[in-house]
Parts: sequence; structure tokens; C-alpha cells
Amino acid sequence: MSAIKKGNNKFYVGEDEQNPLGEITFEPSGDNVLIVDHTYVSDELRGQGVAGELVDKVVTFAREEGKKINPTCSYAKDKMEKTPAYHDVLAG
Repeated sequence: MSAIKKGNNKFYVGEDEQNPLGEITFEPSGDNVLIVDHTYVSDELRGQGVAGELVDKVVTFAREEGKKINPTCSYAKDKMEKTPAYHDVLAG
């Protein structure tokens, strides 16, 4: 598993931020909320838990920044709702 790197409103895996092997993107919104709008993992990394690690990374980032997350991406929404440890950062 490659290291997860911080990009411009995203966390990604791979050498190139513009063409990542995996990424989770977010947009800052008012009221200290991050809208997580996209999760992608390439075929070569699929099935290795990378998407889950990307969600975990954005959750950790939100906690560090004192923000909540509004997941509009279906994968991130499902993962966060099914993981009780993430419920503290879910935006009401």
C-alpha cells in the first residue's frame, strides 16, 4: 500500500496528484463542514482496503481541523454510517 498524501482538497495514493491511483475529494463548506463528494480507487488497488483507508484519512483530518463531514459520495456515506467510530464527525 502506498502512502496517502494530502493534495488540494483531496487525499490521494500515487505519485501524481492529477492522475492518482486512488483518491477521496472534499470541498470546504460553511459551518466548518467538509463535503466529501468523490472516492476513487484504480483497478490495480481495488479490493485492498484503499478506499476505506482514504475515508479514515479524511475523518482524521476533519477531527484535527475541528470540522464535520457531510458525505455526498455514496461510498463514503455508507462507510461512515456503518462505522460507529466515525459518527462523531458526521454532520447532522
